[in-house]
Amino acid sequence: MKILVCVKQVPDTNEVKIDPVRGTLIREGVPSILNPDDANALEAALRLKDRDRSTQVVVLTMGPPQATYMLRECLAMGADEAYLLSDRAFGGADTCATSTTLAAGIRKVSDVDVIFAGRQAIDGDTAQVGPQIAQRLGIPVVTYVQDIQMEDGSITVQRQMEDGYEVVEVQMPCLLTCVKELNEPRYMSVGRIVEAYQKKITVWDHMAVDLDPKDCGLNASPTQVFRSFTPPQKGKGEMLAGSVGEMAHLLVEKLNEKHLI
Repeated sequence: MKILVCVKQVPDTNEVKIDPVRGTLIREGVPSILNPDDANALEAALRLKDRDRSTQVVVLTMGPPQATYMLRECLAMGADEAYLLSDRAFGGADTCATSTTLAAGIRKVSDVDVIFAGRQAIDGDTAQVGPQIAQRLGIPVVTYVQDIQMEDGSITVQRQMEDGYEVVEVQMPCLLTCVKELNEPRYMSVGRIVEAYQKKITVWDHMAVDLDPKDCGLNASPTQVFRSFTPPQKGKGEMLAGSVGEMAHLLVEKLNEKHLI
């Protein structure tokens, strides 16, 4: 069985700041990490590989050349092969163009039984790319997966809901998007880190995956981010002291002063 995991290198959102004048993300000096939900997706694939050593786990990403560092992290966790879709023609892609490129890369890898992806990326939070890839490949998709059971060519999963979960059985090939509750990603061992830097990462441009530049990147992106901004800081809160009755009386007075009641 061949499992492909779609991964993404994202800026560490704990370190991200926004230029107050331009309204754009300040990426300089911000460390990049493996998208957290993608780490859970990779762990799910690796656990299936642990049960059946004949299983092959492949990771695929679209990004700039420095995304190879993130791919080597995936190899150090236990992935067998890594592919990078990198080309200036892919730049400026929205979710629509991104899914087109990734789907082309998956076709190039070929013979994939299951595709795993994170629920969403922390730098966009759209949760659109996974389902769009499945639509372009013409395969079923189950989102928000929190448990996976595989048997006899079919997969039974728990799909996370707001008030519980639903059980879904799906035939392979299929695509599953994973949530953090699915598992706890493993750490890299020193030995695997050394091995990861000895493995080759295959890099493909738009010609390698048979894409026309007009069908990918900014040229094929119907949506664009107009502006990013941080909301204005709210004033400091005020703590009330006294008995319950006294605090309630003070609260009512203050709400009256602001004409809220």
